[in-house]
Amino acid sequence: MDIASVAQHGMEIHGEAWTVKELFVYPNEFVVWSIQIVMYPYMTGLVAGAFVLSSLYHVFGQKELEKIATFSLAFSFCLLPVAMMPLQLHLQQPFRGTNVFFTPHFTSAIAAFGIVFTTYAFIVASEIWFVYRKFFIDEARRLKGASGLDGIRCMIYNILTLGAYDLSTDALETDHKAAKYLAGVGVPVAAFLHGYAGFIFGSVKANALWMTPLMPVIFIMSAIVSGIALCMLTYICLLEISLIKASVGKGKSENIKSQVRAAQRETIRLTRKYLLMFLVAAISLELLDLIFRGYTAVKSWDILRSVIYERDFNLIFVMQYGLGNLVPFILLLLPRISVKRTVVALVLVMFGVFMMRWNVVIGGQSFSLTFSGFMHYHLPIIPHNWETVKEGLVGALAVIATPYILLVGLNFIIPVVPHFEEKPE
Repeated sequence: MDIASVAQHGMEIHGEAWTVKELFVYPNEFVVWSIQIVMYPYMTGLVAGAFVLSSLYHVFGQKELEKIATFSLAFSFCLLPVAMMPLQLHLQQPFRGTNVFFTPHFTSAIAAFGIVFTTYAFIVASEIWFVYRKFFIDEARRLKGASGLDGIRCMIYNILTLGAYDLSTDALETDHKAAKYLAGVGVPVAAFLHGYAGFIFGSVKANALWMTPLMPVIFIMSAIVSGIALCMLTYICLLEISLIKASVGKGKSENIKSQVRAAQRETIRLTRKYLLMFLVAAISLELLDLIFRGYTAVKSWDILRSVIYERDFNLIFVMQYGLGNLVPFILLLLPRISVKRTVVALVLVMFGVFMMRWNVVIGGQSFSLTFSGFMHYHLPIIPHNWETVKEGLVGALAVIATPYILLVGLNFIIPVVPHFEEKPE
């Protein structure tokens, strides 16, 4: 059905609700990839970044990162199902989204997603099983013979052991080696999981802003930055909750509060250097791509220059590079860093990566194929129909909140949230 027929029948064209056109734009041109397609590479990037942080301990032997690395692995598992959620919300027929799992193949980047996503899910789930197998066995034995809710938990833990109750030194050593090998295999798979999102954009020859071989690499680097920042921020907030509980509980404990504060300082000290390292790499690649475009000055550079340096100047240079990259970089480099300053820096880092995704997805659709017109995207804040619920602020917030709901559920099975006990003086 063409646009004239759609208008004649009173039907709303996808993208019409949030697209504002300016100058010479084709009648069938709209900003069809909205906030959910911004959230899609953003969420998959968080998955990959969280897994890379966990691999710093399991693969590269950074033993001081053990606690936050274990948390990052579990959090990556909670983020994983949400990677598909933006696509499902964006599809006009959501049930078609399952086709990438039932008919995966490598003839298209989207179709290959089924293979990569499934492989990565098996790797993460298997690694979590090897890391927590001893915990499953201990809990199953501790709750043996219990009734009620504890009886149900005992049954769950017995199922999760998969019949492997061996806790000998050799068996535990095998678990550790298996987790290490899986993490080693998972790093390139995680990179490919997110890199292919950049590949989708970088291979679109019809779009001058997206067509660059550096796009997959830029996406991977910024994904690692956002994943590390999110894990740090979430872990620090969980520690802060423990601190509040220790302060307002019946038995107020200075011992526990000192442990929590020490854990916060240690987390910041150990992970900040890795975040800064990947942040520098991500910023360098993005600036290299921008300089290369300006130097080569291909035919489409005139329209790109007007978009980058004029119409989207505030979005790119002020919000992404300035507020999202430069400011947190300075905050993290300054001496005597505090928890509050770290939290502000981490929020800004995640905002900067989100703006990078926004400027790629939305900015790439902002200019018409006529090269003489522009389209502006207005995020639906207050929804007036189901389309603006899914593709608006409500849908984006639902995607952000889902991994935390899953994290709370997962904490009932494995100890994800850090726990502190009284220590003798």
